[in-house]
Amino acid sequence: MRIDKYLWAIRYFKTRNKATEACKKGHVRINGNAIKPGREVYPMDKLSIRKDQIDHQLTVLDIPQSRVGAKLVDIYRKDTTPSEAFHNTDLLKLAKDHYRKKGTGRPTKKDRRDIEDYLNDDDL
Repeated sequence: MRIDKYLWAIRYFKTRNKATEACKKGHVRINGNAIKPGREVYPMDKLSIRKDQIDHQLTVLDIPQSRVGAKLVDIYRKDTTPSEAFHNTDLLKLAKDHYRKKGTGRPTKKDRRDIEDYLNDDDL
């Protein structure tokens, strides 16, 4: 089975097109090698998938005939992603909130007018 079809079948990507794009961009590796979307996948291959700033590590256990339900995904792959990878994304989210709170940033048109009114009142 093609790698893009396999990643779609085990629900790592919502569409085959997104799986194909990830392969073309080099976000998917088999046994440490960057691959093309048409590369065949075999049982016991080690996959490395970069998705949402997390490096997922998978081992192919079996090849599904078609897209499988979410409850059956573990039959076809073994997820060996270290827990630190998920912890690092939590730290990134906290760091972003530290520098800029949500909702702050560039002033709106109303904010700009209020600032101009305030500055013009000081001149009087």
